[in-house]
Amino acid sequence: MAASARQLRDNPRVSVGTILLYIGLVVGALLTLGPIVYMYSQGFTPESETLLWPIHWIPPHPTIGNFQRIFSDPTLPVFRWLINSVLVASTVTALVLFICSLTAYAYARLQFPGRNAIFFLLLTSLMIPGAVTFIPNFLLMRNLHWLDSYNGLIWLNGANVFGVFLLRQHFMSLPKELEEAAIVDGAGRFRIYWQICLPLVSSAMVALGIFTFLGNWNDLFWPLIILSDRTRLTLPVGLQILSNGNYVQHGITMAAAAVATTPPLIMYAIFQRRIIAGITLTGMGGR
Repeated sequence: MAASARQLRDNPRVSVGTILLYIGLVVGALLTLGPIVYMYSQGFTPESETLLWPIHWIPPHPTIGNFQRIFSDPTLPVFRWLINSVLVASTVTALVLFICSLTAYAYARLQFPGRNAIFFLLLTSLMIPGAVTFIPNFLLMRNLHWLDSYNGLIWLNGANVFGVFLLRQHFMSLPKELEEAAIVDGAGRFRIYWQICLPLVSSAMVALGIFTFLGNWNDLFWPLIILSDRTRLTLPVGLQILSNGNYVQHGITMAAAAVATTPPLIMYAIFQRRIIAGITLTGMGGR
């Protein structure tokens, strides 16, 4: 932004296209941030003032009562739902990073019969709609007695084809001389993977980790189907219950939504450069 401002000062003749581009960016930013600002505003607004018109972007009488209610009312175990979401999303992310990185390393750096054919079949599974595998997955969880448990949420999502593809492209971009030097020094395959190759694809690992965490953090459909115990629900399912009850308390619902939204926003603010770097480099070294 600072460089763009200096460019505008140094070059007073700004093209119409540049002006329209900045106008579009500002409008897009307002459309994106507007609902988020409104959500936080309503979270600090007393219930009696949540439906005032026109909209008050800054609450006339701000309060933290809504947040106190969701963290203290035993009938609204939002804090337990928050812990459940953190547990499930973190565990799935760790599994995906470990399993997908091992698989991607094997496809990228090891030579074995049918490697390319197997990888091609793996990629074709991306074209299968999730609705097709929903019933088989549900029956599998039932037969394993994993319904209404964290096992049904964690192990089913412990790996994905996109993660394998993303990391494979980065592993293939690494020079073979690194592995050859490590083999000469007596390093085994797992040590080469863990100590040499894995640190060199850290940007892709961070990007995949963020995508996986956010995807499981925001997942609603699958937890809604297999979870029934109120204390085992994740935050998205709990928010669905709050918004579809016999009566809707807007302030409490918005406060709970703010609690659910804050961790992803903080995570993106911290890792945004690593995420963009991981996306930018995807596939550049693949062959």
